[in-house]
Amino acid sequence: MNTFINAKDLGNLNVALKEALRIKKDRFSYKDLGRDKTLLMVFFNSSLRTRLSTQKAAMNLGMNTMILDINAGTWKLETERGVVMDADKPEHILEAIPVMGCYCDIIGVRSFAKLENKSDDYSENILKQFVQYSGKPVFSMEGATTHPLQSFADLITIEEFKTNSCPKVVLSWVPHPKSLPQAVPNSFADFMNEANINLVITHPEGYELDPKFVRKAPVEYDQMKAFRGADFVYAKNWSAFKDAYYGQILSEDHSWTIDIAKMNLTNNAKFMHCLPVRRNIVVTDEVIESSRSIVIQEAANREISSQTILKRMLETFKT
Repeated sequence: MNTFINAKDLGNLNVALKEALRIKKDRFSYKDLGRDKTLLMVFFNSSLRTRLSTQKAAMNLGMNTMILDINAGTWKLETERGVVMDADKPEHILEAIPVMGCYCDIIGVRSFAKLENKSDDYSENILKQFVQYSGKPVFSMEGATTHPLQSFADLITIEEFKTNSCPKVVLSWVPHPKSLPQAVPNSFADFMNEANINLVITHPEGYELDPKFVRKAPVEYDQMKAFRGADFVYAKNWSAFKDAYYGQILSEDHSWTIDIAKMNLTNNAKFMHCLPVRRNIVVTDEVIESSRSIVIQEAANREISSQTILKRMLETFKT
């Protein structure tokens, strides 16, 4: 594996899930695989779970790790071609990327959508430049349009907690005070569509996601109706995707907040969220503190999803 950006990069998801669960049973069984190899984690944006889980996964595999915060402790980077560099960015990413590649064996990149221009965001320009110019395997630690490490961890978690072979999983839009990218819901839909999952997406009108991620998943504008019979409820806010309203907040309707009454419509569903979560906006205290909440287990599986990807990338050096 040389790149990891979406679900198809994993190949057969059943095989990937079995591999991940084997790793979870003995996460140090491949500790010699990464000996004398170095992971560089490049952060254009902040992180908690991604930073800690990915670094821990690399350490489990015996790797050295380096962390580079682009906006703190390094030169500001120009990312656009053709720019006259007479402002506050003294280094261009086209020189910085191959230099980074000289010092490591695998690169993880975290670079969020700016939500200013849809075509710019959905081109994944920064991530693609790392793939093109670093000369090293590259994986996304959340890009402008996808967050595959999170969604792979979500799938692992569902696999562990499901009580039937094809569970109903509801991806529900929820309110939020800030405008957020579509990366997490895009990836979640992408992975669920590739797995043996009955995915339903629910959101207010105007919050339709990119069809290439939604695919054939039904969209239900009535949240209550969507929740009926659900085995898992995945809460996430996102801003508008449509051209005319891209990146905007179209609604702050708090009737979409997930509370116990809504959870009681489900098939005793488990509550999921990628974290961090705005309590009593996204979900009530009663729900997230209940035994039906598996957000911590979900976060713990971030280590396992990262380790599975790193293991596969390291194995390319052995062939």
